[in-house]
Amino acid sequence: MRKKLKASLWAALLLLCCAPALRAQNSTGALEFNARVTATAARPEPVRQFTFYILTKSYADIAKEVEEKDVLPTRDAFIDELAISPELKTWLKAHDILDLTNPDLDKALTPDDIMHVPEFLLAYQHSNSGGATHGFPQPKFNEADKTAHPEKYEKQRQDYLAALRKFLQLHPESVSGIELELEGVNPNRKWTQLQSAHRKRVQRLAPEVAQTRYLAAKVDTDLDGHANLSGLPPGNYWISSLNLDTNSGDVRLRWDVPVTIQPGQTTRLELTNLNATDALTASNP
Repeated sequence: MRKKLKASLWAALLLLCCAPALRAQNSTGALEFNARVTATAARPEPVRQFTFYILTKSYADIAKEVEEKDVLPTRDAFIDELAISPELKTWLKAHDILDLTNPDLDKALTPDDIMHVPEFLLAYQHSNSGGATHGFPQPKFNEADKTAHPEKYEKQRQDYLAALRKFLQLHPESVSGIELELEGVNPNRKWTQLQSAHRKRVQRLAPEVAQTRYLAAKVDTDLDGHANLSGLPPGNYWISSLNLDTNSGDVRLRWDVPVTIQPGQTTRLELTNLNATDALTASNP
């Protein structure tokens, strides 16, 4: 009788000791997945020895968060900082155009635009000067008269501008090629550089933020493209390759796949082209 009681006490003690570990084991879950990439007209290949990151937030949302904190100036604010005439700034704000070297620019310009915006007027004069356009008006005023004979200078200048406007209205084809003279004041290159620098900062910072603030775990696939991970608290996660690509033939894939971990269960998932983003056709940071 005593032996049975003693054995029962030992069993109870052992159960008490093991209970926390059993509860801990049952309160977490496991993740198991295979990663495959398939090139066009080819067989699936395992994604070998590749690091996947288990995040508590979608990597796409993390990149968006970083992007929103690295704020680009608005288009109007950017235009305000340009070293151009106030007239050109006003014209740019009123038109959905920043590339003044676009071959179709002449279609967006009216005679009033050309006569009113100094940069357009100068470009129009240059593109038709030197005998390039037959009958193109030539100025008769002399810059020396601007001080010595200001009234004469101003009358001749106004006569020239009136003749120029009349020629422009009669010969709209003379505007063609004006974009070739606007490279020096074209804001598009600076705007493009500003956006490119912004994208590069996001591409650099997003993986750092993901790993320092939202990383739950990371795991490497084996030679068969298989990975498993245990001890994950229940909840919603994302399996992410961050901004790293897996390559096969003509495809480059990135994953940012949601997954839910249940307590005491193993969640299994297949990572394929179907739940990936093609980095060749998308601009993910």
